[in-house]
Amino acid sequence: MTTGAAGAAVAAGDDPGHPLSASSSHLVSASSSHPGKAAGPREAAALTGSAKMYRKTAEDVTFTFDAHLAAKDRNDPSQATGTFHFVHLDEPGGKGGWAKGRIDCLMTGGKVATATGVIDETNLPEIKDKRVGFTVDDKGRGKGTQDRVGYSWAAYGGTQGQPDTLAKCASSAPYEKVRKGTGDFDVLPWKFDYPTGR
Repeated sequence: MTTGAAGAAVAAGDDPGHPLSASSSHLVSASSSHPGKAAGPREAAALTGSAKMYRKTAEDVTFTFDAHLAAKDRNDPSQATGTFHFVHLDEPGGKGGWAKGRIDCLMTGGKVATATGVIDETNLPEIKDKRVGFTVDDKGRGKGTQDRVGYSWAAYGGTQGQPDTLAKCASSAPYEKVRKGTGDFDVLPWKFDYPTGR
């Protein structure tokens, strides 16, 4: 697996009803709002949004996050909840790999987020039930800005081991740029209780 799983023989775009299909609305946006919920305390941290990665080739690589750490869990990032999706196609609507899973850790510092999650569904059986990590640098929405993304398998070309092999909230530096005009990520800085000493 390179960035999502290049070279896989299954076309994610063949099933428009699949939550990770290239035509799915899940790949276009992910919202941090929760309509209908009563207003409560500010959540401790969040990573939301969707965007395609910049490529000089025809590859179509998309990451989508909807990760949250509740106010009550502000000092325990492993209580984070939410989902992640990623898709890597050889070209828009072409063949490639996809995966989605559940978030199991989220930490943010300023506008940088690191999250991990375990893959629940994928067209690549060898990565199912593996933990993967992501890092997002939210550069904002100003003219000329581009968010950055990193992922845990970048240095190895594949996911490593079972869920407990990769530590929670571990990933790589956010070295990839988002393709302009394809989406955006939003990072809510972590609000936690500083130690007070004795």
